[in-house]
Amino acid sequence: MALRDRGGFSIDRIACAFKYAIEGIIHASKVEKNFQVHIICAIIVSALSFILKIDKMEWLFIIISIFGVLSLELINSALERAVDIATKEIKPLAKQAKDLAAAAVLVYAIMSVIIGIVILGPKMIKLFF
Repeated sequence: MALRDRGGFSIDRIACAFKYAIEGIIHASKVEKNFQVHIICAIIVSALSFILKIDKMEWLFIIISIFGVLSLELINSALERAVDIATKEIKPLAKQAKDLAAAAVLVYAIMSVIIGIVILGPKMIKLFF
C-alpha cells in the first residue's frame, strides 16, 4: 500500500510508515559514514553516562542531544539526495543547500559536545582525581 493515497486512518498506513522509517534508519546505518560516527559516539556517551550514574535530568539532556544529532544527520542526508535528484550539475544554490544542512548538523553536534562536557566532565574529573 502506498502512502500517497489519501485514505483515512488505518493500522496498515501506520505500519507502512514505521516500516519505511525503520528502512531509512537501517540504510543510513549501513551507508552514511557520518551517521555511523554519530551512532558510535552515542553508544560511547550512553555507556559513559551509565557508568557515571547521571541523574534523570542529565539523561534528558543527553538523550535530546543524541537523538537531535541523529535526526539532523538523517535530514541532512535526505536533503543531499533531494538536491542530487534535482540537478546533476554543480550549482551554487545546490552547494549552499547542502552546506547549510551540514552546518545545521555541525551546530547541533557542537552544542551536544558542550552539553556532554558540562554533564560528564565534572563527574569524570571527580572519578580520576
